[in-house]
Amino acid sequence: MAHPKRKISKTRRDKRRTHYKVADSQISTCKTTGESHLYHRAHWHEDKLYYRGKVLIDSTVEAKA
Repeated sequence: MAHPKRKISKTRRDKRRTHYKVADSQISTCKTTGESHLYHRAHWHEDKLYYRGKVLIDSTVEAKA
C-alpha cells in the first residue's frame, strides 16, 4: 500500500476540495422595475428601495417632508 512521503497540510487538502463547491451567484430580474439583482436582496432603483417588487423605502418622499 502506497504512503505519502510527507504529510499533506489541512490547508492544502482543503484548497483541493473547495473547487467542487464554487458556484455562480444567481441573478434575478425584478418584475416591477426590470432591474437585475441578487436573489433575496433588496435593490435601489430611482431613489427607491425595492424588495420582491414592493417599495420599502422611498427617499424622494422623505427628502420633501
